[in-house]
Amino acid sequence: VELVESGGGLVQPGGSLRLSCAASGSAFNIRAMGWYRQAPGKLRELVASVVRGGITDYADSVKGRFTISTDNAKDTVYLQMNSLKPEDTAVYYCYADGIVRYWGQGTQVSVSS
Repeated sequence: VELVESGGGLVQPGGSLRLSCAASGSAFNIRAMGWYRQAPGKLRELVASVVRGGITDYADSVKGRFTISTDNAKDTVYLQMNSLKPEDTAVYYCYADGIVRYWGQGTQVSVSS
């Protein structure tokens, strides 16, 4: 399975971004997808996840601001990020759980005025 991310960039505080992660290959084996992020000098942390069937989970720091969704026909997972804060600045990594865990290449999100 290959994961290709897009949608990162620079945004002002309070702004929005939408990340996309498209899966290709043996995507039919995927049971769950989600996003982690890693800020400089910090550990990678889980931001949001969704399992096949639609159950979602979010880190407390993003609840009410971020929304994870999927387009099963396109084997794509999205992360809509609203009300962005400087502390959301990080490299965001998409993952997919199939036979093993697959990772995307990462996309930079920077929140700054």
